This record gives sequence, structure tokens and C-alpha cells, in this order.
Amino acid sequence: MSKTETTADTAPDGPETDSTPEAREARELGAAGSQLSTAPREESAIGGPSLGPIGWIRWFWRQLTSMRVALILLFMLSLAAIPGSLIPQNTVDELKVQTFQEKHETLTPVYEKLQLFDVYSSVWFSAIYLLLFISLIGCIVPRTWQFAGQLRGRPPGAPKRLNRLPAYTTWRTTAEPEEAREAALTMLRKRRFRAHTAGDAVAAEKGYLRETGNLLFHIALIVMLVAFATGQLFKSEGGKLIMEGDGFSNTLTQYDDFKSGSMYDTDDLEPFSFNLDKFVGTFERNGPQVGTAREFEAHVSYSTDAGGKERKAVIEVNEPLEVNGSKVYLIGHGYAPVITVRDGAGKVVFKGATPLLPIDNNITSTGAIKVMDGYRDKNGKKQQLGFNAFFVPTFAGKGNGNMFSQFPELDFPVLALTGYRGSLGVDSGLPQNVYQLDTSKMKQFKDADGNKLAQRLLPGETMKLPDGAGSVTFEKEIKEWATFQISQQPGNGLALAGAIGAVLGLTGSLFIQRRRIWVRAVRGADGVTVVEMAGLGRSESAKLPEELGDLALTLNAEAPTAPEPEPESEEPAPESEPEEEAREAAEDTSVAATATTTGEPVEGAEK
Repeated sequence: MSKTETTADTAPDGPETDSTPEAREARELGAAGSQLSTAPREESAIGGPSLGPIGWIRWFWRQLTSMRVALILLFMLSLAAIPGSLIPQNTVDELKVQTFQEKHETLTPVYEKLQLFDVYSSVWFSAIYLLLFISLIGCIVPRTWQFAGQLRGRPPGAPKRLNRLPAYTTWRTTAEPEEAREAALTMLRKRRFRAHTAGDAVAAEKGYLRETGNLLFHIALIVMLVAFATGQLFKSEGGKLIMEGDGFSNTLTQYDDFKSGSMYDTDDLEPFSFNLDKFVGTFERNGPQVGTAREFEAHVSYSTDAGGKERKAVIEVNEPLEVNGSKVYLIGHGYAPVITVRDGAGKVVFKGATPLLPIDNNITSTGAIKVMDGYRDKNGKKQQLGFNAFFVPTFAGKGNGNMFSQFPELDFPVLALTGYRGSLGVDSGLPQNVYQLDTSKMKQFKDADGNKLAQRLLPGETMKLPDGAGSVTFEKEIKEWATFQISQQPGNGLALAGAIGAVLGLTGSLFIQRRRIWVRAVRGADGVTVVEMAGLGRSESAKLPEELGDLALTLNAEAPTAPEPEPESEEPAPESEPEEEAREAAEDTSVAATATTTGEPVEGAEK
């Protein structure tokens, strides 16, 4: 059996004249070298004949549905999403957009014209998205029909000249041609090839999962695009800060902030409620990870409908509570000092826990305390009070640097207050941040020496306001709060399925090779059977010759190599005595004649 051979000849991708070797090879291979892929043939109008309107439409459609254009559009979509993550979006946080516009008055008109504050609903983003969607659909549908036709059909018959294929081997065998072909058919089917006998050869094909993976990858991309659109159109997401002992009901008025997709109906909010029973947070106290959270749990009681049975649950980071298709995520945690404000007559005008927002990992927190109603000054005139608050759960101590917390737990809580009186600006109708104090229409309290009034308080201590304006008490009770995100994302499951499908499809298209094998067995001119085996793959690979060699060795066991014919003997046959005497006489006559011709004496000529 001869050694497997490889050649560099491949079928041409474009049209060639009949005089070129590539054209002759393509003509010889015929159907055997075609349909190894369902990818549409690339067409170019540059330098070609003039196209009519229909021709140009077909050409543009071919370009739009090509893999190259689909990848370009996918790359453009990725680039188009970058501004949406760098620039504040109206659909995410309108207050951030408003703040950005106030700080960048020059860029704002440009960004508005380019729709950069609404990237995902902009005209240009939608155009790229729709073109990519059409490109993938236009690519998948014809390729799927073509691939289905290939699955229903049979592998094409063997070309006339198998030795022109990239992998080839041949040997002579003692088996009959029919026996060799039957053995090849059985062997290839055992190797999970689709095989059949076509004329004097067996045709087989394998690796259809490569094209299946390719189509699966395209379909998965469409599924992910649909999931993205579904998530943007039908999503809802809101945030809520809840203190220990308080609860939440899933209605629009209960949210601190809420945003939804353009096709989401607020009547579709799932009916459920929950209470924050307690928050448990413990932190590492020693070692290099000091201050790192060890426990971060919100213990809640929830019910799925009004008056329904309450159930207990624990919400942790990345372990949300799922209720009727909605997910409740634990986002953050902080402290809410309990503050009591009295007027000059000692009347309590405000008492409650005020949540403060952390600004570092040790829960150093800031916020504002606003007394909007019920307060009157010493003259009986209605006024509003405001206090900037700065809280640390673990104070390092006076003289030990700035007032920042040293540890997240309540080891040494201290509250610093700065008081103002006047108008809080809440009656203007403009939205206002509850954690910030607008002092533009307020005056700061001053002590007896004329200095601005600011004081640090320990739990249970009271700050007296000057001129009989009242007092502020930092109560010993400090509550904890947790922030939750309640979201409905209808496209998440679809996106996950698309991502898994894309990975599986890409794996199949990269690591599976589609190839064809032909085995021809015919009787030679000397009556001995000649077996030829050849292979053709979609792309050049060293595995194809190796596989062909393995198949040839297996088949050679069923159709063994025939012994080489004995070469003809070069020694003359023994002659009889009369013939030998006649030959010697003829030689003597020849020698004599030679001597006569040359005129030179030759030994033995006289005899």
C-alpha cells in the first residue's frame, strides 16, 4: 500500500478560464467539490459587467447577508453601545442627566442632537440594530434550506481523477472489486460516515455538525438580539430604601425611583409585599482583609398577595428573592440615627430615624435632616430647619485626624451636625435630593461668639440651638437600613439561552471538519483489483490525511495488498548443441568477413 499523499490543489473560489489548472480541476471535481458549505458565494460588481436595477438590488442583498457585513454590523453595534455606558441616560437616571447638562453647557446641545442621552432608542442605534437583524435573518434562511437539502441528499459520486484531491492513496489487492467496495461501505458506516455506493466507487461524508454549529451560532445571535429588544421594551426596575421594621408593597407609589421600558404597563406590576425584619452584617476585624463583609443578609417576611400567608426568606448579595417573576436584590446597607428636634418651647417637631448614605467602605455617611413643618421660632413665626449630618460608626477619637470611620460596625458612633434655618426650597415644585440640603435661602446658626454652629454628638447627647431656637438630640437608638432593587427582566432567560447556543455553535463550527471520502475499486489491465482512496475537506487540515491513512489501514485488512508480479529473467535460455554449433559457425564467418573488410589479420581467421 502506498503512503498517503497531500497536494496543495484546491477548488477555485472565483471564475477562471478553461485553460487554467484551477478551472480544469474544478471541472474534474464537479459536484464532488461543491456544497461543502452553505455560505453564499461572494459577488463583486467591481470590474464586472454592468448591472441593471434588479442586478444591483441582488448584489446589495448579497452583501448585506454576507458574514463579513454581519460581523461589521455586530462590531458597530458594540461601538454604538459605548456612549450609553459613559454618558448618563434619561432612561436610567434623569437627575444625573440634568446634572451633566448643567456642568457641560457647551456639549449638551451637541449631545442632544446626536441623541447621546438616549442612545438605545436613538435613530442611528436602531438602524444598526435592525440592519444586523435583517442581515442575520437573510443569511440564515437560505442557508438553512440549502443545508436541509444536503441532509436529504446523498454524498456526490467520486470524481474521475482521485489523485488530484488533497489526500490520496492507492494499492493493488487480491480481493474482488465488489468485495473491496462492500468492505469500504461497511467500514465507513461504522465510522459514522453517511456512505453509499455510486458506480465503481463508495462515496461518504462526515462532519455535518460543523454547518449545524454555524447555523446555531447565527440563530443564537438572533435570539440574543430579540432578548435585548424584549428586555429594553418590557423591563421594569425600581429602587427602595427600607429601614428595619418597615415594609414595601409592589406599587408604583412605593418606589424611591422607578424606570421601565416603553412598552411596559405599570398595571403589570406583580402583587407582592415584604418587610425588613432585621439586617445582619458582620465584618472581618483582623488580618489584611479587615473591614471586609463576612455576613451581609436581609431577613425579610413576604407574601405573594394581599392578606396571604407570610413566608420567611433571607436575601443576600447575588442571591435575590424571586416572587411572581420579579427579583428582589440586596444592593446596599447603612445606618439611620434617630434624631429628635424640639422648638424653643420644648415641643417635639421632628423625631425619627434619618438614613444617611455611606461614602466609603467603613460606612462613613452623610445626609440631611429636614424639618419642614411644625417648627416656630421664639416669636411664633413659622420656619424650616435643616441640618447637614456626618456620621461615623467607629470614631477614631478627638485629635486623631479627620472624622472618618475606622470600622463598619457600631463600635464608637459619633454624629456631627451643622444647623440652618430659613426656607428649604421644597415648596418650589422642583425635585430635590432628600440626602442633600439646599442652603441658598437659609442662614446658618451661630454660637454666642459668632462662630458657625457645628457640634459632634455621642448617642444620648443634645445640641442646643442659639437664641432659644430649640435643640437637637442624638438618641441612643441607631437603626440600620438596606436598599433593594426590584426588577422584572423578561429577556434574561432568552439571552442566557442565546449565549449558550452561541458558544456551542461556535465550538462546533471551529473544531468540527466537514469532509468527504471516496473509495474506488476497479479491475486493472492485468486483472488485479486496484483500490484508490481520496479525501476532500472544506479547509486544509493535517487531520484529513491522517484520517484517510487510518481508514486505508483498516480497509487494507479486509482487502490486503496483492503480491508484486515477478520481474522477467534477463539470462538467455539454454541452447541445444546443434543450435550452438550453428551459432559458432556464424560467428566464425562474421569474424572472417570483418577481417576482410578491415584488411587486418585476425587470430583464427585461417582456420
